[in-house]
Amino acid sequence: MHKAREGDFLETDDNLIFDVKGIVHPPDRVIAYLRYIPDEKGSRTRLGIRYRKVYGLRGREAFLRKKAPIYLYFDPVAHRRLQGVPRERIKVLYEPKKKIQQLSARKSLDQMGEDALELVNLLKSTAGLPSTRFGISGSLLVDLHDENSDIDLIVYGVRESHKVLEALKESQCKTLLERYNEAGIRRLYGARSMQNAMSFTKFLMHEKRKLLEGRFRRRNYFIRCIKDWNEVEEKYGDRHYYPSGSSIIHGAVDDDSENILTPCVYGVSRAKVLRGKRRAVPSQIVSFRGRFCEQAFQGERVRARGRLERVVDRSGEWYRIVIGESPSDYLIKVEC
Repeated sequence: MHKAREGDFLETDDNLIFDVKGIVHPPDRVIAYLRYIPDEKGSRTRLGIRYRKVYGLRGREAFLRKKAPIYLYFDPVAHRRLQGVPRERIKVLYEPKKKIQQLSARKSLDQMGEDALELVNLLKSTAGLPSTRFGISGSLLVDLHDENSDIDLIVYGVRESHKVLEALKESQCKTLLERYNEAGIRRLYGARSMQNAMSFTKFLMHEKRKLLEGRFRRRNYFIRCIKDWNEVEEKYGDRHYYPSGSSIIHGAVDDDSENILTPCVYGVSRAKVLRGKRRAVPSQIVSFRGRFCEQAFQGERVRARGRLERVVDRSGEWYRIVIGESPSDYLIKVEC
């Protein structure tokens, strides 16, 4: 049985590479999105095989629908079609924790490997954490990086994640890590195709106050914080999620305790539905995409657009908005 979680990568028996999404998975599959496919015209090479990175959720699904429909399925808990790898088709599970061990054991590293390990060492020493609380994900995890690749780090554990957040405020980290300047944020704005979601002025305001992203050794980095296994209370099937159209709401953030985690969760109160089902008032905003971490804080008024879900569990039913699946989704701070 493969026990996979956010930040892990999977390679299938037909050489497709997926990145795992979330922490809760069905017993027969791992929910994961296609990331790399073998392609003789691809720009990345590993073990003599050329690969191409597949961008965008729609592009990934279109490829699978045409070439490998076995990785698309209707999930009876999410009540919609998802990308997922049957457990018997998993050839390799790539774990970010083990990647640190592998890189540390090598006699020589390329510049990307050196930069990633140096960043891990900086954060663990500043935060006072062992290296076992960290992992290296992204293209480096599966050896498909190039000289311009980003560093994708994982921090395991809620308490540990907050220690890393505090470490990022320390003078040693401030000296060696660069916050994005306006030009860098403008590049992010284009790379993430945020033009349909918010103005650059709004995007700039949100990105300037984030700590989990920036530049190290002239290379972009992102730090993804996830719960450790003993902190995950939900089991597959404990809750059912029913898609209920789209919604735009205005509300107040009353709980930001999981705003640095992936998935990130924002508790909202006094919400008003601006578009969508008027009686379906969400009490949560959720995203499985790291770009929406640190997007809002307790006490702020926000406006959000995303997919509306009705959630049913033993306590009853309630609604949440899931953002980040459409280019026009957003979560923005508003003044009133």
